[in-house]
Amino acid sequence: MSDTPTIVEYSGDEFFTVTVPSGHAVKVDVQSGRRAAPGPLELFIAGLASCTAADVISILHKKHQQVSAYKVEVRTHRRDDHPRSFVRIELKHIVRGTHLSAEAVQRAIDLSTNKYCSAVSTVRPTAEVFTSFELIEDEQPVASGPWPVDRGA
Repeated sequence: MSDTPTIVEYSGDEFFTVTVPSGHAVKVDVQSGRRAAPGPLELFIAGLASCTAADVISILHKKHQQVSAYKVEVRTHRRDDHPRSFVRIELKHIVRGTHLSAEAVQRAIDLSTNKYCSAVSTVRPTAEVFTSFELIEDEQPVASGPWPVDRGA
């Protein structure tokens, strides 16, 4: 258990200030529809996606994959009745790079979602977690020079 607590403090007008153990503060908007700051469940899902993304990129680097860009898109489905818990979470990993191995990407995602990511492990008993990925190959560099030099004749 952490010695330093996460603190959630009411700031008025249906806002809270969350201060995490590292000292960073985040405003949270709990007024439905206003969207002046992230809502609690948006931060929850962002944390889950960040957790698996951190695992996946780390594993891909260890596998010497040449990743130039990476993101995770998340779609969620919740129960209609209260408590409106998540019943389905879809994580789409989009990886851009050069000579990417689909097998390496799939293995990294599997390791994260089934072994390493604590956030995914926490929701798995109550929500189905589905993963997919898209690979985008970087353009191959154009053969280089010699290029003509404009001498400003």
